[in-house]
Amino acid sequence: MIVLVLLMTTLLLARIGLDDFAHDLTFAGRITGAVLLVVSFTTLVAAAAVLDYYIRQSFPYSGLVALIGTFAALLTNAMLLVQTLKNGDSATYPALLSALTAGSAYAVFAVWRTSVAIPTPKRVAAALIVSSIIAIANFGYQNLYLPYQRQTRPLITLSMGKPALSKDRTAFAVPVDITLRNQGDTGFYVLGTEVHAMGKKVPLSPKDRLRQQWRTDAEQWRNSSDVNPLSRREMNQPGELVEAKPWMPEGTWVDSNDTFATRVVVQLPMDTPYDQVAIYASANLARKDRLVLQPPLRFVAYSWGREKVPKWLNMQQKTGRDSLIYRARVHENNAIDEHTRDPRFVTVYWTFGPHGASVGSSVTRKGEESRIPSPAEQFEQSSRYGLVNLVTGPVERTLWDVKSQR
Repeated sequence: MIVLVLLMTTLLLARIGLDDFAHDLTFAGRITGAVLLVVSFTTLVAAAAVLDYYIRQSFPYSGLVALIGTFAALLTNAMLLVQTLKNGDSATYPALLSALTAGSAYAVFAVWRTSVAIPTPKRVAAALIVSSIIAIANFGYQNLYLPYQRQTRPLITLSMGKPALSKDRTAFAVPVDITLRNQGDTGFYVLGTEVHAMGKKVPLSPKDRLRQQWRTDAEQWRNSSDVNPLSRREMNQPGELVEAKPWMPEGTWVDSNDTFATRVVVQLPMDTPYDQVAIYASANLARKDRLVLQPPLRFVAYSWGREKVPKWLNMQQKTGRDSLIYRARVHENNAIDEHTRDPRFVTVYWTFGPHGASVGSSVTRKGEESRIPSPAEQFEQSSRYGLVNLVTGPVERTLWDVKSQR
């Protein structure tokens, strides 16, 4: 039984350790893979030592090797069991690891009670304690510290150039420069981007506005993405969508210490009723050290089409907001979670309506796209997969000087 437990532990740790050592997305994860490979070799040697200790006794320290190997198997199986119970979805791996942990505990007890000869007990105990501390520290760093480490966020900047008139002076174009700077040490997948222009009418009151009118303006802040100023004379009205489009291909990525720049052009007729134009830009990203995005990130449905979509998208349609839906398979950033968690998919929603546009994403199991997660679940999901939503704007410009050139 002891040999069977050690051999099964060897196979499991070698499989997970090799995957982590070769493919994990973080340095700490690859160290974990290396440790698992070392432990798997130790348990394999321990299995041979157990056979020698109980049958042939040709090696004087086979009992000590067997004791160290069974203790290493117990410690590793127990930590993997904790990790699987914390993050895993599979019922098979917790059952297997529970059996191996119990079997390893019995193996340690069975070898220990045979009064194994330990030549230098204090040194062996110190070695076991030090190796246990190192293993537990690495486990804690990988599973406790890394998920809550300081976040890194790229930066989006917007700038508007000088408007250009058409030859017949019936229209004009406003150039908008967008720059995404990633000054961190990790790259990001681009799940979706959008830039949109809002036109605003801002008539002026002939006299100072009353205090109650200021209060009414403030009450509208929670109902709109546009936060109009409290003004003595300006009578701001809700912005209206003029133009919206992506500005970076979805499914691509921006590497660490890299910059992406592009220019879009917003065109308006000279007789436009708007007094101001406001530009907003956003990007939905995912850290490349937290997940692997399996291409392609492909279009799957319109919110107004015949395909089945989440109920909350149907509710948005009633308020005038439509969505384009994209989806791709994602893989976990370490072999333990990849083996013990159900397959996950990232779904990207590119949403637009009369009063703006936005892009958002979620990572769920297949068939769970309709479920609305709690705030705690959303935070856990964003932390696990490194989901980042960048928003910049408004960058505003008055149009009076352009319109006066007719």
